[in-house]
Amino acid sequence: MVGPGKAEGEGAYGTRGASYVITLVRILPALLIAGGVCYDFLTPPAYTAVPFFTVAPLVAAPLSTFVNTVRTGVVAVAALSLGHVRGTFDVGAVTEVATAAAVAVLAVGINRLARRSDERLASAREIAEAAQRAVLPEPAERIGGLDIAARYEAAQADAFIGGDLYAVQDTPQGVRLVVGDVRGKGMGAVATVAVLIGAFREAAEQEATLEAVAQRLERALAREGTRREGLDAVEGFATAVLGEIPHGNGVVRLVHRGHPGPLLLHGDGALDTLLAEDPALPLGMGELGLWPDRAQETTFPSGSTLLFYTDGVSEARDEHGVFFDPAERLAGRTFHSPVALLTTLVEEVVRHTGGGSTDDMALLAVRRP
Repeated sequence: MVGPGKAEGEGAYGTRGASYVITLVRILPALLIAGGVCYDFLTPPAYTAVPFFTVAPLVAAPLSTFVNTVRTGVVAVAALSLGHVRGTFDVGAVTEVATAAAVAVLAVGINRLARRSDERLASAREIAEAAQRAVLPEPAERIGGLDIAARYEAAQADAFIGGDLYAVQDTPQGVRLVVGDVRGKGMGAVATVAVLIGAFREAAEQEATLEAVAQRLERALAREGTRREGLDAVEGFATAVLGEIPHGNGVVRLVHRGHPGPLLLHGDGALDTLLAEDPALPLGMGELGLWPDRAQETTFPSGSTLLFYTDGVSEARDEHGVFFDPAERLAGRTFHSPVALLTTLVEEVVRHTGGGSTDDMALLAVRRP
């Protein structure tokens, strides 16, 4: 309990600190104008407070609304003008007021550009979120009598999807799922994810066996490679693990394609790592040799949870280069829901890496009630 409590305290402290900074930045233009008035009033006429009055609208421009930026500029110019009225309004004073007015107009222009950039960024984020929902929709909380939770954590700031994937589907053969990791990054990886997800959705409904589903994904990835050029045409592959949980049957069947084996968390805290008994090449590497897919079957008792994850979890390193070991971290622990399991795991990975993860993380938890 000490670790989570400390994390929560650190998070609350960080939030308060950020709030203080935001408040200070918002009132900084007013503080600058007030400082300029005091400086102008307390110093001889030979000293000028122009820097205070010109900086104020420039500070407000990228951070405040259009109205506040205009108001700051007007108040700054007015305060500078009144200060000169108190003394001698000569050519130098006119120059200073004109300079402050010009900077205020410039600040208004900067504000308009900043607002347009913010609008474009917001539009881009909305498009990215829509793309994520279309390519990698979050599964329902309950599918085929099983409790489901999924989580995607992109390593790149402001990114939503990348080369990791997951999908869950209820079929006549049972609940079928796939978790995988596509080679590469960027839009090419996202396009491959879309191909694999689409192929899985169709194959999961039509194919009688899990091995046949894996072969359909293999062929889909091979077809995708023929449409590409350069390195992606010959090195396009994806690691994956496919699962099938028959209805009303306490077992799970798995097909491994070069992907980290899932973890089976029992209700009493015991943990098993479901490693591949017959290792096979990743999807898209069939031309290197024939390794027939063989589904391995293991018990999946009530109250237990299957945890699937990508190598963004198992290859996360701390500052000393030590890998994160999900089996070691989760052994002996119980979680009241799949959502709680994923939330805890993501928090511990972030804490392990110091917030500096370099790879995306996709996680899928399936619990048999």
